[in-house]
Order: sequence, then structure tokens, then C-alpha cells
Amino acid sequence: MPILAIDTATMVSSVAVADAGKLLAELTVQTRLTHSETLLPHVQQVLEMANTKKQDLEAVAVSMGPGSFTGLRIGLATAKAIAYGLNIPIIGVPTMEALAWHYPVPGVAVVPFIDAQKNNVYTNIYTWEKGEPKAQGDIQVMTIDDAVLFCSQQDMPVMAVGDIAAKKLKARENLPVNLYIGPQHLVMPRAANVAMAGLKRLEKEMVDSVMDLEPVYIRRSAAEEMLAKKQAEAAKAKES
Repeated sequence: MPILAIDTATMVSSVAVADAGKLLAELTVQTRLTHSETLLPHVQQVLEMANTKKQDLEAVAVSMGPGSFTGLRIGLATAKAIAYGLNIPIIGVPTMEALAWHYPVPGVAVVPFIDAQKNNVYTNIYTWEKGEPKAQGDIQVMTIDDAVLFCSQQDMPVMAVGDIAAKKLKARENLPVNLYIGPQHLVMPRAANVAMAGLKRLEKEMVDSVMDLEPVYIRRSAAEEMLAKKQAEAAKAKES
């Protein structure tokens, strides 16, 4: 039975249907329209493309971040509503892990560059072991320069993936000799990758709770940072 996959962790909106490791249909767009405007119509469209009824779905897989706070909330809310309404499992897939599915090649490190605002990126390193991507540490927040330096320190070829890889790294001169950037369709987030990772989890019965699943944010939102700053200033003023 097929699964539905959703990735709205960045400006890219992507929906896919896959079954037993086979991609049945995928719709991936990057427009000025918001995810709230496009996601549900795209879900309906991709189901029609895959000739799949919603009642036939076995599970819903969703990209869990880190990434855009608003995009993650919209994707998760939609995935939860579908999973709850159809009474099927929901599967949270880390956005970086999904990106690593672009390059399932042993001996190559895959390093995501996901926009973390203020010239920073979320990043980690993945290598392929026994047919699956394995994280070689915890997610980090770095400047773009530090992330490039991090890549240069790896003792193997590095494939950069993610929205920042496409937007900002290609324009740079003098990148490390071991750092490679693929074409646009092999660096951007895609629901097909979320689907493949979701199918792996489903095989192992690694499903999540529709009530408890939450996005992976890593850092505080700008509003939270502003509130914390105001609270600190108010406390300092009170002390003086």
C-alpha cells in the first residue's frame, strides 16, 4: 500500500506518493505562493497523478525540520489532519536525513545547508551505511563560512545539499576541492526523499504519535528572541 509524503520545510513545496520503494508521483514547486495556499491542492493533485485514493494510503510521512518555522507547522498540521482523518500512522522524517537520500553513495559525505537566518545554516554530516544515511553527530547551527570550513575538514568527498547550497554556495569562489554542489534538482528538498525514508521507517514499525509529534526547530523563532531580549532589558531596568 502507498504512503503520502510532504516536505514544506523550506520555500520548496513538495508532495509525493510512493509504494514499496517505487515513486508513483511527485509534485515539487517553488513559487511566491505560500504553503497554506498550495499544499492541499497539491496533495489532491498528486494522488490523482498516482491513481491512488486517499483511502488506500497506508501512512503519511512528513519532513520535521529544522527549517522554516511556518513551513514546518503547515506541513505537520496537514499531515496530522490526514493521518487522523484516515486513521493511519504518521511518520516524522528529519529534513536533513531526507536530503541525504539525494546521494546514496558509500564513501561520500552528504552535508545539508539549510537556512537558519542571519547568515547561519543548520548543518550535519551524513554517510551511507548498510543502505541508510547515518548522522555523524548532532545538528549544528553555524555561519556559512564555518560550514564550508567544516566540509573542507572531511577526509572524503562532500556533497552539499539544501536550499543554501543552491542559493549561495554556487556563487562562491575557491570552494574546498572536496566540496561538490549538484544540480538544482539534486540539492533541493523533495518529498520523494521523505517518502523513501518514511517507507524504511514503516518497514521497521517506527511510526509516531499523531498527537505528540512536533517539529524540530533547533533555535528560537525571531519573535521568541525578541521577547527574550525585551524581558532581559526589563529585568535589567528593574534592577537599576
